[in-house]
Amino acid sequence: MSDRDEFGAFLVGFIVGGLTGAVAALLFAPQSGEETRALIRDKSIELRDRASHSAEEALARAEAAAAEARQRAEEYAKIARDRANELASEVRERGKSAIEAVRKTKKDGGETPTPA
Repeated sequence: MSDRDEFGAFLVGFIVGGLTGAVAALLFAPQSGEETRALIRDKSIELRDRASHSAEEALARAEAAAAEARQRAEEYAKIARDRANELASEVRERGKSAIEAVRKTKKDGGETPTPA
């Protein structure tokens, strides 16, 4: 979550910085109106390209993080299934032992033992 917040702050800073630079360039520019419009057009294209590149990088990082999270979830699910199977086997074995103990006690004519 921290990486996402840091990237968002970076992106906002990048955009604000770009706009501030563009405004400063307009205010202090010694060019004619036509030259200024051309400069604005060029800078806006450059800014758009940078923003597009940043967005593509962010998307790639998000996809990589999602793939890693999916892989971890699958690993943890496998571990949980294996552990559940182990516990089920253990319970079955204990149940069989308890049934055998009860049967043996009934054959011997004694009292039912208390489970341990």
